[in-house]
Amino acid sequence: MAAAFRSWLADRRLLIVLDNAASASQVRPLLPATPGCLVIVTSRHRLPGLTIREGARRLTLDVLDQDGSVALLRSVTRGYRDGDDPEQVAELASLCARLPLALRIAAERAAGRPLMHLADLIGELRDESGRWEVLSADGDEESEAVRPVFTWSYRALPSDAARLFRLLGLHPGPDFSDTAAAALAGVDVRTARRLLDAVAAAHMVDQTASDRFRLHDLLRAYAADQARLEQTQQERQDALRRVLTWYLHTADAVQARVAPREPRVELVPADGGLPELRFADEAQAMRWYEAERDNLVAAVRAAASGGLDRIAWQLAVVLRAVYMTNNPFQDWIATSQIGLEAARRDGDRGAEAELEESLGMAYAQSQCLAAAAEHYESALTLRRELGDTFGEALTLNGLGLLELRRRNLAQAQAALEGSRGLFAALNDGFWEPRVAVNLAQVELELGHPAGALGPLRRGIEVFRAHGDRHAEGNALRLLAAAELDSGDADAALAHAEQAVAIATEIRSAAAEGYWLLALGDAQRATGHATQALASYRRAAALQEELGDRARQAAAWDGFGQTYLQLGRAQESAEWHRRAVATYRDLEQTWEMARTLAHLADALDRAGTPQEAADARADACGLLTAFTDPRAVRLRESIVQR
Repeated sequence: MAAAFRSWLADRRLLIVLDNAASASQVRPLLPATPGCLVIVTSRHRLPGLTIREGARRLTLDVLDQDGSVALLRSVTRGYRDGDDPEQVAELASLCARLPLALRIAAERAAGRPLMHLADLIGELRDESGRWEVLSADGDEESEAVRPVFTWSYRALPSDAARLFRLLGLHPGPDFSDTAAAALAGVDVRTARRLLDAVAAAHMVDQTASDRFRLHDLLRAYAADQARLEQTQQERQDALRRVLTWYLHTADAVQARVAPREPRVELVPADGGLPELRFADEAQAMRWYEAERDNLVAAVRAAASGGLDRIAWQLAVVLRAVYMTNNPFQDWIATSQIGLEAARRDGDRGAEAELEESLGMAYAQSQCLAAAAEHYESALTLRRELGDTFGEALTLNGLGLLELRRRNLAQAQAALEGSRGLFAALNDGFWEPRVAVNLAQVELELGHPAGALGPLRRGIEVFRAHGDRHAEGNALRLLAAAELDSGDADAALAHAEQAVAIATEIRSAAAEGYWLLALGDAQRATGHATQALASYRRAAALQEELGDRARQAAAWDGFGQTYLQLGRAQESAEWHRRAVATYRDLEQTWEMARTLAHLADALDRAGTPQEAADARADACGLLTAFTDPRAVRLRESIVQR
């Protein structure tokens, strides 16, 4: 990811702001490798490693000056305490160490008690400051300076609001919904909203949307400290278990909408009274996932580190169904690895198999094919040892798709045939047609589009009957490719358009980015070059966001072919070169050979025949590794040029 980011930055002039960095190691992967960009890093830490190794220039930002501190206090209390003595306002600013967060909290407290003399409020805070100085040891200066103000405001909260605040320090992420807060505290959502309003009124939590809140990281640390001081270990464990169980069950409700036929987990039971979320459709479920994405990863980590291994691996398994549609590779791999370790500690070998397969899928789709093969083989071994025929069939299907990506077409066909046979023996009318569609893709890659058309059309009928929009869209994408290879470009265009419409409907960025490639190909074949460029551009942007460099390179290759169609050979060659470089970096030989052939055509038209001949020679050399009919025909066509 760091390499991809640096490649993306090359030759660009950008201002990059890295806000609230925790350490130099967090910053280094995001530094450009070439001149032209300015990076500004904000942090409460000095980060000396950046000045020593990277030559960063440190700019120390001081606290507000006295006039600025007083102005901030006045802006918050205006209309509530306009008659306060200026000297007392200045004293309050000094007690807050002139830090904006502390100043705002103190000002909100003062504004909320307009009839109380400011001298009395200052006396309370001075007492708290003195008490804290006795208790605190040397540490982070900013944290130590604001803690007396935190405590002053915290002690003014009603007891039930104070309890919620300190429990929020146990939430796995800084951002949370009112429903998550209700689960954490073991109260209903209406009560949680009332308590959150009280905490927000004290400026101890920020409301970011109608139902979402966020804790400043210093306040979050303070809340966690208060939880350790005022709640028993069992109470803290119970609160964490409640909120993690809520995330697990709600994520399972998302899976029920997004991928209802994927293997389900018998979840750990939820406590009675936990708030329940149900989703009307797939789009609503995906909106919840998008809002909670970071929290879900944090929840898996928190469960594993908190000794709740069963919740950790179950949540990792449930999330796989969502990750499959959007390909957030970093989240997918991280949660699956944590879940796999948790499953091993829990002694559940069936869960191990699920998570080995999940890692196989994640690595395959992120083009780490050797790692994918290792995890798939481990999953297959576990499935067979457990006598799990259904699981074995699923894993063989995944292995077949992996071999298809590696262009080991004979091995792909064998694995998929084995999977289809097992599903047929199980009389599984849901999965067997899906494997049949995957076998049709092998036929297509072998250069037999006519043999793929029938299975693809039958698959689309089955998927529509089951309401499986993602499978339908993928089959439509493959049908478009088969029709294009068969010479029916108009039919290919219609089916590719249907596929992209489905991807948009189900809010799958990964599907949209991939299926747009088929649409661009069909648009180019039907003479709609401008529309093809728009499709490839959208595909490239989506794949850049997802971090899928291989499919981004495929979009660039589409750019190159379209620009050549428009008579812009130089631009065509540049896009093909970018795609070739990426495929070479990813060691994707087949794709690199095809793109080199396209590059040679562009170089011929650009008037550089020797470069074109070199590109064709490179392509032919790469294609000697493949003996399937499609590869043989491609090599023969290159030799004849």
